[in-house]
Amino acid sequence: MINPFKNKRGLGRGLSSLIGDSNLKQETNKMSISSIIPNKFQPRKKFDNLDLEELANSIKERGILQPIIVRHSKDENGKYEIVAGERRWQAAQRAGLHEIPVIIIDIDNLKSLEFAIIENVQRKDLNIIEEATSYQRLIDEFSYDQYKVSKFIGKSRSHISNCLRLLSLSEKLKNYIVEGNLSYGHAKVLVGVENADIIADKIISKKLSVRQTENLIRLLKHSSLRSNLKRDVNIVNLEKELSEKTGLNVFLKNKKNNSGAFILEYKELDQLERLIKIIKENY
Repeated sequence: MINPFKNKRGLGRGLSSLIGDSNLKQETNKMSISSIIPNKFQPRKKFDNLDLEELANSIKERGILQPIIVRHSKDENGKYEIVAGERRWQAAQRAGLHEIPVIIIDIDNLKSLEFAIIENVQRKDLNIIEEATSYQRLIDEFSYDQYKVSKFIGKSRSHISNCLRLLSLSEKLKNYIVEGNLSYGHAKVLVGVENADIIADKIISKKLSVRQTENLIRLLKHSSLRSNLKRDVNIVNLEKELSEKTGLNVFLKNKKNNSGAFILEYKELDQLERLIKIIKENY
């Protein structure tokens, strides 16, 4: 049987190092598919149907060569939660199997998340947003920092940092990346850029390269700077002062007849609610 814990190169730690040689209780069995539930820490959200169908056909011919790793579910009595091997589990269902080989181990939530990340990163199965989300989860839920994530995954600190910065993009842009409409290179350029959603639509419609995108953003920033230089310095200073006091982006558009618009840009629902409360209490 293929060793399911065999370490693979190119990663800080392999599955074998996560389990350890003999520190964890291991038990090999055949188990009913209906007794197995997905990993709640699974970072991979998008499974390719064609890929699953091909694997299902292979399983029909040769069976499952590498056991699925599971642990006792802490949420559902009598069930076992997948630690590694969800893709094989899904394909086995498509192949019509009723039982599959499993290795039962006793691990906690952190170890389960580590397993899931390692398995997917080793095979390069995660898109960059899923990868970033899994790193953020290690930071938020298990007190990792970027250095510790970098050491654990075996990738540079800058790669981890760049991944995490993508999570600041809008949901629309993150969906574009997940669906393959925007590349990682495009996404990195768009982080922190004003009107990034509009620019992304242009990138897709015009099929712009990363270099072309960089040039476009540079041109837009230069145009914006020139526009600001032409504006009334008093209005620019007032916008800056109001922004500092409110913590929001403030835009004043004053026309020659002294009519115009006063815009407060909020990024979170809490900011909007706070604004509404202040307005209601004072007007």
